[in-house]
Amino acid sequence: MLKEGEVLEEFFGDKKIIQNVNLYRFTSDSILLSKFARAKYADNVADFCSGSGVVGFHFLCLNPQIKSLTLFEMQDSLAEMSRRTAEMNGFDCKVECVKLQDIPREYDDKFSLILCNPPYEKSGFENDVYERAICRKEITLTLSEIIESAFRKLKFGGSLCILNRADRSAELIYKLKSRGLEPKRIQFVTGVSGAKPYLVMIEAVKGGKEGVEVLPELING
Repeated sequence: MLKEGEVLEEFFGDKKIIQNVNLYRFTSDSILLSKFARAKYADNVADFCSGSGVVGFHFLCLNPQIKSLTLFEMQDSLAEMSRRTAEMNGFDCKVECVKLQDIPREYDDKFSLILCNPPYEKSGFENDVYERAICRKEITLTLSEIIESAFRKLKFGGSLCILNRADRSAELIYKLKSRGLEPKRIQFVTGVSGAKPYLVMIEAVKGGKEGVEVLPELING
């Protein structure tokens, strides 16, 4: 099933995921997000900016009780790898190759949970391969566009679980609240105890009431 440049990597027990050494490869951030998100029975789940599918697939392995999983990825090569990974592992999911800005209206108000590990760099990577750079930098997609799409695709009371750089926390919270997605849980991530956080993970609820739980700092070392 492997093509040129592709390798198999373990990501959950005996499950394996297809990665391409020449394209964007997942990091531990993806696994942190899938563990941070909470599942309810029969959830309809979407994975935005899904890449090779690791966030959605790992979340599915942790929460087999969910009703459905749909991956949204704009790059054909990554979406196609996700389909083959799903087939190889027997995952029941759907993969849509589409920009988040162009997700069909049939998905409006559909999902009870959206996971998103977005591009969260605003600059840099000028010398990187374009296909890798757009996974890490806001070239084809902005944070505001992600939040707008999530609002439209979530049902009332549904949750968006998203991560970003810690130094963009204020911006992220402001944009979520401005679009009717109320932050309910926040957790900062650091590399070692006592160090300055480098990531923030937020769960925001469509139509939720004010009031947020700040979780203990997570050490990802």
